[in-house]
Amino acid sequence: MSSTIDTADRPQVLRREFNLWSAFAFAFAFISPIVALYAIFGLALTAAGPSFWWGFALVFGGQFLVALVFATLVSRWPLEGSIYQWSRRLLGTGYGWFAGWAYMWTLVIAMATVALGAAGFVANIIGIEDPSGGTLALIALVILLGGTAINLIGRTALKVFMTASIVAEVIGSLGLGTWLLLFHRQQPLSVLFDGGGPGVDTWSWLSGPFLLAVAFIGFSFVGFESAGSIAEEVHEPRRHLPKAVLFSLTFIALVVAYSSLAIILAVPDFDALADQADPVYYTLTEALGAHIAKPVEVLFIIGFLASFLALQTSGSRVIWAYARDGALPGAGALARLRGEARIPALAILVTTVIGAALFGLSVVAGEIYTLMVNFTSGGFYLSFLFPLVGFLVVLLRRQWTPARFSLGAATLPVAAVAVVWAVLQFLNISWPRAAFEHRYLDWSVWIGIAVLVVLGASLFASVRGRITATGVIDEIEARDEEADR
Repeated sequence: MSSTIDTADRPQVLRREFNLWSAFAFAFAFISPIVALYAIFGLALTAAGPSFWWGFALVFGGQFLVALVFATLVSRWPLEGSIYQWSRRLLGTGYGWFAGWAYMWTLVIAMATVALGAAGFVANIIGIEDPSGGTLALIALVILLGGTAINLIGRTALKVFMTASIVAEVIGSLGLGTWLLLFHRQQPLSVLFDGGGPGVDTWSWLSGPFLLAVAFIGFSFVGFESAGSIAEEVHEPRRHLPKAVLFSLTFIALVVAYSSLAIILAVPDFDALADQADPVYYTLTEALGAHIAKPVEVLFIIGFLASFLALQTSGSRVIWAYARDGALPGAGALARLRGEARIPALAILVTTVIGAALFGLSVVAGEIYTLMVNFTSGGFYLSFLFPLVGFLVVLLRRQWTPARFSLGAATLPVAAVAVVWAVLQFLNISWPRAAFEHRYLDWSVWIGIAVLVVLGASLFASVRGRITATGVIDEIEARDEEADR
């Protein structure tokens, strides 16, 4: 970033050290193919059988429309905090504040759950059998502190880790998938059309099991918007970020769908999966032998750690964007940037403290952790709805000014269908199906929303009078981007 930008009397300016590849790598790592596959494969397979695979095409189609809208928005407003910044400029400060509030907590809660997910694999690697909740929380805390250290070191360390993770994941996912398809295929392609089985009509399957599988798959195709969370750290963001948003979603979809197809066709016996806690691991060990266990778990750990880092970075940048606007208590301290690298250190440390607290809660009350896990997927789609609805309203009011990336005449229909898709998917995810022993866990998404609304309303009331006008930030960003060229 140019040192000619005077920041002595205005909000601090970040350094632009990321390029198109970095932004793509960041969004790719946010919801890595390995994390996405491992998180949803067993759930979706149990819900709808092997034909859950077609849900990938449905969810990708809907999310690609969302990505097109986000690419349009980030081209107009390439600002740190993405969803928060876009929503605020579309329908006002209050609207944007609650959009960012939902997004920020979704990111931080997802960060904590990913760290705990990685802890299970780390425990297996180091030989801890049947680890307790306390052990997993301790390992997750070590991961949290390590990730915090990488984030505090600077963007170079972050870029190196993200690039290494992509190489490992692509080689692992595509290479392993290809090997399974070529040498360990056990099922015919027709298995992809096995739905509810005999006696279950197509409509009953589509409206029940398949919809549930689509809800699970929805978690696989989020994170593409995170490229916008680091917008003010990217060179020429109006040119690069729309590409990063669209390419990351497309590439992740292809890798996850390909890997899932390979694993489905390599399953030796679907009936035997009912007795397996981890169908992915079971299928790989049956096909490749027990010796594959450690390398596969190492790949899982790399994917989880990369996802954790991207989530922590995104969460800290949303917090920093709020603080720069004066939209949080302690904004002056939170907005400060540390060192020559100009890192929002205190915002990163806030995510560390919150993550550690969530680990503690997961040990004290495991059901609270289940609430957080269930909320995460719905939280992303709720956050998406804020800028999607805001964009559609602005279009209908004929108040939109196209930016460098534009959909032209297709803008309004794409925006309208994207809103419909996001609403339906959010309701599908948040619908309180009877899935848990305790009924209130089925209401996880709505419980999380209620808590956030109550806390957010009181906090917003305390800061609304001192929030910086959008024009101030827009002017600084425009001058900074001009100096970067």
